[in-house]
Amino acid sequence: MATTATMTLTPEMVALKTRLKIVWESGDYGVFAKYLEKGALEFFNRLNLAPGTELLDVACGAGQLSLPAARKGITVTGLDLAANLVQQARGRAVAERLDIRFDEGDAENLPYPDASFDVVMSLIGAMFAPRPELVAAEMIRVCRPGGRIVMGNWTPAGHVGQMFKAIGRHVPPPDFPSPLLWGDPLTCRERFGAALKDVKITRYMYPFEYPFAPGKVVDFFDEYYGPTNRARASLGDEARKALRDDLTALWTRNNLETGDTTWVEAEYIEVVGTRA
Repeated sequence: MATTATMTLTPEMVALKTRLKIVWESGDYGVFAKYLEKGALEFFNRLNLAPGTELLDVACGAGQLSLPAARKGITVTGLDLAANLVQQARGRAVAERLDIRFDEGDAENLPYPDASFDVVMSLIGAMFAPRPELVAAEMIRVCRPGGRIVMGNWTPAGHVGQMFKAIGRHVPPPDFPSPLLWGDPLTCRERFGAALKDVKITRYMYPFEYPFAPGKVVDFFDEYYGPTNRARASLGDEARKALRDDLTALWTRNNLETGDTTWVEAEYIEVVGTRA
């Protein structure tokens, strides 16, 4: 099996990947993602995938897109770094009697042969891997010539970009390229290079809708979303309160509703291209 990723990792990279795995296995992304289904389905439905399409869902989480795809007769393989989410996804597929392969694995070293899939997709997932050049190379490698590569990535200026910047003021970010660079169209094009042609990049707004006030949204993120869960756990009481105050102010400022309801639109880019 060909692979572009180096099989021997430095001790520093092993330690970093171990920490990232802990981050994404923290909280409960399966619960967290229930409020994201509307935006995820909007993203997926625009792809208009035909039954029988062989799809790889990179950083699939608990199956938020893999399951809807399989319901439409698409042949789905899902991969995620977090073992607990892979188990959740497998359990959901079994409960619905859907034939989906879910693998625990790394977006930087996909465990599949060259040219295995018609479509390689990642919605707000592969952008968080620490070596973006390997993510791009691996997505290209496993996609068949003429197939499609699709990503959805938060933008630096959007709500989630602002949220990560707020967290970074209290907790030093990891020592690797910012995931938000994937939300820059020029950077995306550079990373895929000539291997991806007819690239179309479109900005969309992702709806975050909660039946509770912004402060409760922050608490919800703290409990269920790995990055904020780990950020909060790393701080003392005073710093934790300061972080919560900053995030509550951000959600309140961007809230399109009032009272005990939160509706925030978060900008992301949809990247679609054809494997050369």
